[in-house]
Amino acid sequence: MNINIILAIVIGFLFGFILQKIGASNPQRIIGMLRFKDLYLMKAILFAIGLSNILLFTFLLFGIVDVSHLSIKSSYVGVIVGGGIMGLGWAISGFCPGTGLVALGEGRKDALAFVLGGMIGALFLTLIYGKIKDTFLFSDLGGKMTLAVTNANGSSALFSDIPGIVVAGVIGIIFIVIAFILPE
Repeated sequence: MNINIILAIVIGFLFGFILQKIGASNPQRIIGMLRFKDLYLMKAILFAIGLSNILLFTFLLFGIVDVSHLSIKSSYVGVIVGGGIMGLGWAISGFCPGTGLVALGEGRKDALAFVLGGMIGALFLTLIYGKIKDTFLFSDLGGKMTLAVTNANGSSALFSDIPGIVVAGVIGIIFIVIAFILPE
């Protein structure tokens, strides 16, 4: 078996394990976060984003991760529409795709409905894609852009004169500080 597949399985297992341990598979906890009533998960998410941001750019800096493995997607109208639909589904169900799968692994029946609904939605998009691919949903909103460039990757950067590790470090530290000062 390919080492990358084994690594992906191990990382996926660890990610799911952590999501379950912090309570992210509990839809009531997620809805409490989205209503700003229970900020425990928000603190965990902000901390994780900040830490992983710093680690990723550190790994890029030292060549542990090759920048060619990262992909910057173009922005277009459909991303905003799809994000809105996903956000609405997240707020209604209390699950996002990752937490829904973890909850399904716990045996939650509501998670089964969520995952099946997501699969039906993906199938529906696959079936209608040919009809909508030339519509406004795929109108470009400015191409590919990053906050900082770590290597020449063909995208423009908002802070092109500042090394990526500095931008990532500042953003990561800000997220971690916010995570620590938010009330639970």
